[in-house]
Amino acid sequence: MTGTALTDFAKQLDKTAEDTEALLSQLLSDAVLPDEIARPKRVVDAMRYSSLGGGKRLRPFLVVESAAVFSVPREAALLAGAALECIHCYSLIHDDLPAMDNSDLRRGRPTLHKAYDDATAILAGDALLTIAFDIITRDEIHREPAVRLALTRALARASGVGGMVGGQMLDLAGEGRFGDRGPVDVARVQQMKTGALLRFGCIAGAILGQASEAEYKALDDFGRALGEAFQIADDLLDVESDAATLGKPAGADAELGKTTFVTQLGIEGAKQRVRDLLARGDAALSIFGAKGEVLRAAARFVAERKN
Repeated sequence: MTGTALTDFAKQLDKTAEDTEALLSQLLSDAVLPDEIARPKRVVDAMRYSSLGGGKRLRPFLVVESAAVFSVPREAALLAGAALECIHCYSLIHDDLPAMDNSDLRRGRPTLHKAYDDATAILAGDALLTIAFDIITRDEIHREPAVRLALTRALARASGVGGMVGGQMLDLAGEGRFGDRGPVDVARVQQMKTGALLRFGCIAGAILGQASEAEYKALDDFGRALGEAFQIADDLLDVESDAATLGKPAGADAELGKTTFVTQLGIEGAKQRVRDLLARGDAALSIFGAKGEVLRAAARFVAERKN
């Protein structure tokens, strides 16, 4: 990206992050909704601790910008993006637990189970997962129930046993947690654990915009390429960066003995793979012409990020 394009993209990313932060603060308040009985303060505070005040909000940004290709109202896309961000934040809480990655640091501050306790962290994650599906089904997202249903189903499949949760299980198995360590299909693990939610961020706009089959496929292909590029960049950061820059422990993959794209391809091979994926993403977006420029910039941001 040129300096001007990078500045413009950064402004758009920051604006969506600000809007998402404000919306999440509203959604994760103490206010009791119809059919709720009460919102215990400790679990609400824990949800807010892990969801507010940090993160680039890349996933909501992808929802907003993929929806913008089809002129979907920004308010509707932000609401769908907030639901996706709740899923993402819940996954980070659970990933950090002692039974999973046993991390002490997230976004430069103590992880939730360190700041509170394990039980509160589990329940806060459960609550974020559940509220995501409250949000994604709201009438304000789209006037057509069929569109809201398709969006909800896609989010469930991206985050569940055939997506993120299943990918986490395969990742743990690859560490030898459940017996002898066998060969690891790194691409499959990535596609599920990390890539599924990023892909959803891209196809959500197509669903909201009631895209044609060709348009949906283009955003699906772009989302898959973006997801893999994100994970490779993450693997490279784990090797080449430090905890102060990352805001979480560096070298964690090596410490756990994980097979990653870097261990399979080497550093230079991994960097070349990212370049190939960017080219693939560019090709997928060609159907949208200039309307795809912000998404192209997002892919380059993912590839060039420092934390």
